[in-house]
Amino acid sequence: MQAINIFLTDRLGELIEDFMHGETRYAFGRLYPDGPHRVVEGPVCAFVDWVMDDLSGLEMCRRLRADPRTEEAHITIVLEEDDAEDKRRALRAGADDYMIGPVDRTSVLDRVMALQAGGSQPGVAERLQLGELTIDAAALQARWAEQALELRPNEFRLLRFFAQNPDRVLSRADLIEALGKQEPPIDERTVDVWIGRLRKALRDKGAGDRVRTVRSLGYVYDSH
Repeated sequence: MQAINIFLTDRLGELIEDFMHGETRYAFGRLYPDGPHRVVEGPVCAFVDWVMDDLSGLEMCRRLRADPRTEEAHITIVLEEDDAEDKRRALRAGADDYMIGPVDRTSVLDRVMALQAGGSQPGVAERLQLGELTIDAAALQARWAEQALELRPNEFRLLRFFAQNPDRVLSRADLIEALGKQEPPIDERTVDVWIGRLRKALRDKGAGDRVRTVRSLGYVYDSH
């Protein structure tokens, strides 16, 4: 099964439900100034508003190109009006395409599916290296110093999210959001169990205590 991530800076990204179409799962999410707040699995399509509350769409585009999770994303700038100079500036900032807003579910999906039909697939970083930790997304496998880690699927996804956000304190709510919409909903106690298993798997391969508890705040993966 293939997954396509569709991220929007518009709040609409929080409201559209994920769905299946054939063998492809389309997963929607909100795109924040510091990037996605959930694990990125599969190719990425990003829709960036020309005007945002905290920064410009051009700066958001530059940040996406500098982020290893989204550097290969297909980026569409959503313009407020049909202005030729704005289009040129968007493309110079690293956007692949542009469209006139506002966007809705149909217009976004039309764009994404047209990309697939035309053979212009958004890219995805299949391999992530962070010190001795290697994550192979295609094989759903993680290794420490070339030794395979024994992880269940959600533990693997949590580790991948930690590796995409090293040295950053992540609350339990952040980790639950990172795993996307699930039924039944994940509770915080379940996250603690997964963290315990993840720590054990890392220790067993000589990684030490990489996942550190920050009291009252959450967890952080120490990359050094």
